[in-house]
Amino acid sequence: MSEKIEIQPPLPKRLKEARVRLGISQKTLGTLAGIDEFSASARMNQYEKGKHAPDYAMAKRLAAVLKVPCSYLYEEDDSIATMLVSYYQLSDDERKQILGNILAMQQDYSGN
Repeated sequence: MSEKIEIQPPLPKRLKEARVRLGISQKTLGTLAGIDEFSASARMNQYEKGKHAPDYAMAKRLAAVLKVPCSYLYEEDDSIATMLVSYYQLSDDERKQILGNILAMQQDYSGN
């Protein structure tokens, strides 16, 4: 008999982390993302509990309100999620510099 392993999607955890970090309520987040204020809190609660998941358009709106890249909401690895948020907060010039450093490191490691 094989056991069924249930894999939890990262979105509920990431959504709550970002909302708490920003210091806003579920209702406020939902309302700012365009959900009717009377159902915003309940809907956000369902998203954070993993009972329902937002479609991609809603996830984009939620990410914009939370000031995180949408990919952060779907990232399983905590360290990569942290890097995504940090990278997102950089200026374009800082991003180019970081990317250049990463590419240079890859070349060093590959022996090119």
